[in-house]
Amino acid sequence: MKILSVDSSASAASAAVIEDGKILGEMYLNTGLTHSRTLMPAVEAVLECSDTLLADVDVLAVTNGPGSFTGVRIGVAAVKGMADAAGKKCVGVSTLLSMAYNLLSCGCVICAAMDARCSQVYTALFESDGKNIARLTDDRAISVDDLGEELKKLKKKIIFVGDGAVLCYNKLKDVVKDIFIADENVRLQRASGAATAVYLTGLYEKAVLPEELTVSYLRPSQAERELNKKKNK
Repeated sequence: MKILSVDSSASAASAAVIEDGKILGEMYLNTGLTHSRTLMPAVEAVLECSDTLLADVDVLAVTNGPGSFTGVRIGVAAVKGMADAAGKKCVGVSTLLSMAYNLLSCGCVICAAMDARCSQVYTALFESDGKNIARLTDDRAISVDDLGEELKKLKKKIIFVGDGAVLCYNKLKDVVKDIFIADENVRLQRASGAATAVYLTGLYEKAVLPEELTVSYLRPSQAERELNKKKNK
């Protein structure tokens, strides 16, 4: 099973190829350049350097949210285009789940958190036994305070991952015990985490045609919220 995966759901962009769980190659860029400039060159580079043709790939994967609305759309559009051109199926994977797989071997509760602004985080809880990841909650957008109340009840070692990790840790370190931040090299989402999640959870069995691939924003965009405000007035 060979998987090509991409992630552009936040500030960094990455592409990876894995085969039967082994990472053949990964390109990770966090330069501040727009994903429209970096994502496809990263895909081309990782395919070339791993000696992989798009025709050799069994399924394409992409983090389809939550995350930056524009970033998620770019990643999903890129995978749809490649899958359609190559006659392949594709699968969307939760950005939060992909981050949890960065800490597969940790043996702890993993709190994936992305800064959703408006005093909220996109978050989900997972637990790793060192070999497998179990989901404890659905993906959702909640306040950091509400997240803290949840974490207090766990009474286990908790590690934050994601670009909301520092935000959550700084706000909750005095009220929730035994919490930590993941090391920077595994803190943010990566395409290899998405591909690993797809492989180990069997998500590839749910692969769909390109036109069926959807996004999961968790909440309306700012433009939609502003429009709804005007309608309600």
